[in-house]
Amino acid sequence: MDIIKIDDLRKQLSIDAKNGIDFTLSATIIWAAISFIWRLEYTPYDKSVLVFIAGGPMFPLAFLFSKILKTRWKITNNPLQPLGLWFNFAQLFYFPFLVFTLIKMPEYFILVYAIITGAHFFPYAWFYKTNLYAVFAGIISLGSLLIGLFIKQENLFYIGIFTSISLAILSFGLYVDFNFKRKTAPVIPLLSDK
Repeated sequence: MDIIKIDDLRKQLSIDAKNGIDFTLSATIIWAAISFIWRLEYTPYDKSVLVFIAGGPMFPLAFLFSKILKTRWKITNNPLQPLGLWFNFAQLFYFPFLVFTLIKMPEYFILVYAIITGAHFFPYAWFYKTNLYAVFAGIISLGSLLIGLFIKQENLFYIGIFTSISLAILSFGLYVDFNFKRKTAPVIPLLSDK
């Protein structure tokens, strides 16, 4: 029996799931909506609650993009595939920071949410075998922090714009990376579940 290397499993995930681009495109739209919400003339608390609600369509949008882009959410013969779901669940443990911010400092909710969004991408660099996720985890997290430190509180909606643009650039990079791997990666017949 052939031994399948972990790197081959990761490449298969990268190719079959197209680097998770359906989720990054969905997040691009969600963060554009969050930026719009943060410009509304509501209290920071009310805007924060609306931002939570705006995140609701994330999975339906990602599902729509998966149909358009023909990505695969389940790669049943790849034992690493369940890790993607665990990585996604990991960000839920950051949510106490969001709840604290919502209650104590809602004017900075968008900042904390953007940092969490960026930070949660980091393990996907390993999962999809692309450093783009690690790079953009840093860009989004640190960029949002810098924006929050150097602009006026009433202009924090720029964090949403910055995050949305960063996600769009990440999505483009992930698509380029997917195409490169698709053209150069060997086929792994033992993992084919088609």
